[in-house]
Amino acid sequence: MRVTISGGTGFVGRRLLAQLLPSGADIHLLTRQLRPGLPGGVTPHLWDPLREPAPSESFAGSDGVVHLMGEPVAQRWSPEIKRRIRESRVTSTRNLVDAMAGSRSRPQMLICASAVGYYGSRGDEWLDEESAPGEGFLSDVCREWEAEAMRAADFGMRVLRLRFGIVLGAEGGALARMLPVFRLGLGGRLGNGGQWMSWIHAGDLVGMMLFALRYPHIQGVWNAVAPNPVTNAEFTATLARILKRPAIFPVPESALKLLFGEGAQPLLASHRVRPAAAEAAGYRFQYGGLHAALRHLLKS
Repeated sequence: MRVTISGGTGFVGRRLLAQLLPSGADIHLLTRQLRPGLPGGVTPHLWDPLREPAPSESFAGSDGVVHLMGEPVAQRWSPEIKRRIRESRVTSTRNLVDAMAGSRSRPQMLICASAVGYYGSRGDEWLDEESAPGEGFLSDVCREWEAEAMRAADFGMRVLRLRFGIVLGAEGGALARMLPVFRLGLGGRLGNGGQWMSWIHAGDLVGMMLFALRYPHIQGVWNAVAPNPVTNAEFTATLARILKRPAIFPVPESALKLLFGEGAQPLLASHRVRPAAAEAAGYRFQYGGLHAALRHLLKS
């Protein structure tokens, strides 16, 4: 299998590489800068995703392209940061698809990251892939992002849009940022803790990608979330219990807004999302429950 990956040196990308390489996959990595120490079997290709189409030699003959690039959302937002969040997703996807459109040897499939932010904050409402988009900055970005990816379907490629929930892994992402605080016994819920968190074990997220690459009927949109979302208060209590630490220091909504400004919105948003399409397609979750997922990640 030949696979082209953008964002392959990030948290999720590194996990995907670790799963593909032992199987003998031929990996082509789209990267902004050449990095030393890439494993054997990985061919890097320089690409400025905001300024130019991706180099055609990076994906010629690929079985699939996995597009994972994106400016982190978890930071204090300013007009410049919001511009970078949007362009790193929308413009990079446009430039990638434009390059594939003009190629004589197109990949068979595009797997493009998106996010459950597509749905906006919806309280206790259950959401699946048929649910309407929400309102707000992140929802707008996700709609534009996915629209750029779907242009690849116009010239015959299979396209799968994966709407990521909170990706859990001890080596990166939200959990890695939380662990030092919780291990000191200083953790607590965010705001009132009632907001729903749709999460996924990083291993299951990669598993979804591999499943989609292997089965030619997979396309459309999948919610990349575990079947059992929890409230922020439940998540906090479960993590603290596994670490054998208290979780008695809630962070008030006002403090989050003071610290992150408009960027506090994703921390307080409520996403109660089902992975209906993935389950209907036959994907089986390794970690469907939060307690088992966290125990595995913290043990490993």
